[in-house]
Amino acid sequence: MNRIKEVLDEKGIKQTWLAEQLGKSYNMVNAYVQNRQQPRLEVLYEIADILEIDVKELLQSNKVTK
Repeated sequence: MNRIKEVLDEKGIKQTWLAEQLGKSYNMVNAYVQNRQQPRLEVLYEIADILEIDVKELLQSNKVTK
């Protein structure tokens, strides 16, 4: 799971803008945002770079706390 949607909302950035910056289709970026598809690691780093954040901020922990 990724946090791309949350980060875009926090920064007030539209998916269309991110798609343009990445050189990917809106549909592809929307699939990332909706967690229907996960971006490759290098794409995740590129998104973090474009959004000027650490790549860790785009990741959601899957650890279960006890």
